[in-house]
Amino acid sequence: MARKYSRHSADETPTHEDDAEATPPASCWLCCRPLGKTTVWHHPVPKSRGGRDVVPMHPICQQALMANFSNAELQRHALDVDALLANPDVSKFVAWVAKKDPDFTATTAKKKR
Repeated sequence: MARKYSRHSADETPTHEDDAEATPPASCWLCCRPLGKTTVWHHPVPKSRGGRDVVPMHPICQQALMANFSNAELQRHALDVDALLANPDVSKFVAWVAKKDPDFTATTAKKKR
């Protein structure tokens, strides 16, 4: 349904003071490397488990998380990066990817079931 009244009065023009906040953060949530051209907005608590917060990540870092944790495990860890890095496979991945270019991409292992 259309709005009956505008959000702004006729003489008031919207200002874009929040443009500085709209720029994506400069580092990945998991590996802390600078972000490249492609940024994935990852839900630390999966949306299917009620998560609303998003964090910026490299696509390869998100793939590594999804390959090593189930949705239930991600829900338990929530926003605690240190708990995720306590997993030996994830810490090994972060150490390996630390030397790579921010736009580096590769296939990751499938989920271990």
